[in-house]
Amino acid sequence: MIGSKNVSSQAITARSEDYSRWYTDVIQRAELADYAPVRGCMIIKPYGYALWEHIQQQLDRRFKDTGHENAYFPLFIPEEFIMKEKDNFEGFSPELAVVTIGGGEVLEQRLVVRPTSEAIIGHSFSNWIHSYRDLPLLINQWANVVRWEMRTRLFLRTMEFLWQEGHTAHATHDEAEEETLKMLGVYADFAINEAAIPVIQGRKSNQERFAGALRTYSIEAMMGDKKALQSGTSHNLGQGFAKAFDIKYSDRGNQLQHCWTTSWGLSTRMIGGIIMTHGDDQGLRMPPRLAPIQVIIVPIYKNDDEKSKVMEAVDALFAELKGAGLRVRVDVREDLTPGFKFNDWEMRGVPVRVEIGPKDVQNNAAAVARRDVPGKAGKQFVPREGLVERIKALLVEIQANLLAQATAFRDANIHPIENDYARFREIIKDGWAYTWFCGGAECEAKIKEDNQAVSRCFPLDQEKGEGKCIHCGAPATERAYFAKAY
Repeated sequence: MIGSKNVSSQAITARSEDYSRWYTDVIQRAELADYAPVRGCMIIKPYGYALWEHIQQQLDRRFKDTGHENAYFPLFIPEEFIMKEKDNFEGFSPELAVVTIGGGEVLEQRLVVRPTSEAIIGHSFSNWIHSYRDLPLLINQWANVVRWEMRTRLFLRTMEFLWQEGHTAHATHDEAEEETLKMLGVYADFAINEAAIPVIQGRKSNQERFAGALRTYSIEAMMGDKKALQSGTSHNLGQGFAKAFDIKYSDRGNQLQHCWTTSWGLSTRMIGGIIMTHGDDQGLRMPPRLAPIQVIIVPIYKNDDEKSKVMEAVDALFAELKGAGLRVRVDVREDLTPGFKFNDWEMRGVPVRVEIGPKDVQNNAAAVARRDVPGKAGKQFVPREGLVERIKALLVEIQANLLAQATAFRDANIHPIENDYARFREIIKDGWAYTWFCGGAECEAKIKEDNQAVSRCFPLDQEKGEGKCIHCGAPATERAYFAKAY
């Protein structure tokens, strides 16, 4: 239940003291999630799940606007299906959970618990696609997946997590590539405009791409500790999966051709991204467009007479805000002081707090505090007339301010560097380096060995040019971001 005193009253570790501990404290104090009795799994609590629901709604609308339809595929996948795509299987092999006993008997056909659905969906596509008239086939699935992670962290890396996975089939490489980049753009649009996270769109190196993919693209975000978070991925799978699962179509000349397929996904990891992009030492700062609660109203009174007048004003404002389409709640907890409530909702990241006491009722006004501006600077007294419109405008301002703050922080901590590997190493101890990179496996491996950092992506919007690879000095035609990452 939101607001249980024994949880939210506990202190949050300062980010500067222990960022990892701060992150866990915020999740638990704000009651977003809890640890499960199964090692590596998590329980998403109502406040956290409400945030995920808003992420779902905003993404789902975008998917449908681009012509995709939702479907659902089985959680259990025959192991032989996984084995058909050897490259992908090798990439996931250590993370697979395999069911060998069912109904008390050893299974003749071992089943893999879904780590991703290319195999089972590829099998279905082979049955559904016959002609060029069946293309493109644009499917999305909202589901859970299981990957046998042993070093876990709430939302960022758990054995089971929630996500969406898009899977599409096309007649040509170019159509598949267009789809791959289109969905990357959908993710970027969502992250920037809904989550207020200024992500960078780019192509992963061959070493970092999805196993079995022709090309992998991602959106990369900088967290508050300057580490990178891969926040969504989009893969051009080429014809590898189509050949493995015999996904063919008859073209206009009645010739059989293998399809070109894509897949793309974004998970509950995005919640971790929101926490670490916007949070501060007081707790969460929710972007208004995704916040489970956009406005919290705190009534203030000392006796029944004051309560009657205050609650009449509170109820009227609540009805107006709700009628205006805002997600609003009234804190009617009797056993807590107003100061505790202020701190509690601040910790939970609610964008706007409205305080109404006897003097506010008398003055026909309300005190309005914004979460993104701390202290007295973020608080103002607003006349009751026009209050709803002011709150709506304030939510827009807060959304824009969070994005502006995150963008300024990111840009201040990205450092261009050329021809100086020693300086490069210093930069990525506490920031991102932007540099020429040949993309070679040996260079990437050595950089990772030296710095515990890898290339994040070759950004799509970079200017053309040529330089020398930061590690080997060979000619390079693209720059890449490097950083330590989650």
